[in-house]
Amino acid sequence: MALAKDYDSVMERSEEIMKKSLGLDYNEFESGLIAFDYEALMKAAAYSLEEIQEMQTEVGVGNTPMLELRNITKLARKYSKPGYGARIFTKDEAANPSGSFKDRRASIAVAHAKKLGYEGVIAATSGNYGAAVASQAAMRGIKSIIVQECYDSRRVGQPEIVEKARKCEAMGAEVIQLTVGPELFYEHLSVMEDTGYFNASLYSPFGIAGVETLGYEIGTEIRKKYGKDPAMVVCTYAGGGMITGCARGVRRAGCKSTQIIGASIDLTGLSMASDNQFNLKSCTTGHTGFGVPHAMNPDTGDIPRSAARPLRYMDRYVTTSQGEVMFMTEMLAVLEGIERGPAGNTALAAAFALAMELPEDEIIVVSETEYTGAGKHIQPQLSFARDNGIDIRFGNPAKEDIPGTNIILPANVGLFHYKEEDLHRLRKGLIKKSAVRTKDKTPTAADITFLAEDTNTDEEYVKNVLAELGLI
Repeated sequence: MALAKDYDSVMERSEEIMKKSLGLDYNEFESGLIAFDYEALMKAAAYSLEEIQEMQTEVGVGNTPMLELRNITKLARKYSKPGYGARIFTKDEAANPSGSFKDRRASIAVAHAKKLGYEGVIAATSGNYGAAVASQAAMRGIKSIIVQECYDSRRVGQPEIVEKARKCEAMGAEVIQLTVGPELFYEHLSVMEDTGYFNASLYSPFGIAGVETLGYEIGTEIRKKYGKDPAMVVCTYAGGGMITGCARGVRRAGCKSTQIIGASIDLTGLSMASDNQFNLKSCTTGHTGFGVPHAMNPDTGDIPRSAARPLRYMDRYVTTSQGEVMFMTEMLAVLEGIERGPAGNTALAAAFALAMELPEDEIIVVSETEYTGAGKHIQPQLSFARDNGIDIRFGNPAKEDIPGTNIILPANVGLFHYKEEDLHRLRKGLIKKSAVRTKDKTPTAADITFLAEDTNTDEEYVKNVLAELGLI
């Protein structure tokens, strides 16, 4: 008998569909009302760091160039007090086959799907990861489907997303494009059920393990060449996969004192699930519309438990503005001869401001760049914003930026800034949202220990928050 394919019926079968599509039984990792064995989940990827490096080398992924941005560093020092302005480096992840760090995630997920005998892979993504999955599937000789949230209700698509769909199709993927809303998750589950394809999820342990090589390369390369650890590694932050995998790799390299900084574009006030606000932004990812909710509630999306746990690893979370990211993209091209996509330059815009506060003998590494071209270039993105009524002008982003209303390009380089996000607020939010799983039962000792690990705090901190919520 054919299964019912209406929204409610598919959602009722979501856990069963996800379990079958990953080959993992997430019930094996549950250890409390809230807690689960995170490290056991990561070990379920079943590959050592050395094996992952070999798998990635086989398909041309990883070992990307470490570039020192000498001219941008000089400019930062010009606006710093004497003796300040850290050396700025970036890992050129655009050198990966599909043009972003997402190849690291896709390489392991797709190789594992091939090993298990799946006919194809499927991923829900705005695009960069889709291109990575399509690229890796082509290399491994299996099929790929990308489910993409692309349009508002007027069928107007952002140029960046449309470009990424083009790239996915160029590499042989079938692309299913949807309007913004809850149908993304439904369509992803429904097609996964119909095809029996492997879920190459952004948030599986396979995907996160693949990013560990990035952090490991950063730590070992800086140590080997300069005899010291980076003071900071700055990661563009959206769903948490980059910062989780990169941080784990940096720690594996032995860089215990290196600060892990998440950086997002501040889009406070814009809802990513809102049809009429969907196109009132420039970059489609790397912003607070993803970063804030994922920090407080990582276990959402297309798997039961996410391997991306940003608050476990993030020492600081800072935000920048759309205008500064666009300006930095132009700076990178003009001053360093490196033309890359704006979304990947979110971390670089933040790193520029952070570098001004560090001594000049310190090193700050931006974890990624990404490819650009067609709709991913800043000119079509700014033109699209203008066509949607966004005011674009030069000024002071710190004082004048209003997401969804304007894009303020800095009138001079000295106006680059960052804002510090309140990690305490996000940690409290995670604990509060996690407490929903208890269904009014008292959290166990295992739950409290888990929440302390998940928020990078201690058990006393968690108990105080739970007491505030009236749960203990």
